[in-house]
Amino acid sequence: MADVNRGNRPLSPHLQVYRLPLAAITSIMTRITGHALVAGIVLIVWWLVAAVTSPGAFACADWVVRSWLGFIILTGSMWALWYHLLAGLRHLFYDAGYGLEIEQAKKSSQALIAGSVVLAVLTLIVFFAF
Repeated sequence: MADVNRGNRPLSPHLQVYRLPLAAITSIMTRITGHALVAGIVLIVWWLVAAVTSPGAFACADWVVRSWLGFIILTGSMWALWYHLLAGLRHLFYDAGYGLEIEQAKKSSQALIAGSVVLAVLTLIVFFAF
């Protein structure tokens, strides 16, 4: 028999209907930050290779690193590094069986976000202080 109401109902929950829990968002962000770290690594490696190549190549790479775009890329990569590190530590606790309850996962997700921002700001303060 044909289902006459098939066209009237959604096939699966969509993002308009279903809201991802914070723990799921932080899990997705862990993967995104892991991939985003590549941008900072590429910029730093280019700068180092240019330093041993020639003064002209280094001047070009150094200009990019010291520009506002380089600052944004390196600052974002630094935050991504802190975020990814803290998320990895959280997953070590998960692997040991701690923090798996819904409320604990929500609190650890909030701590992960807040901790990464605080550590990134502290890193910038230390960097510009010296």
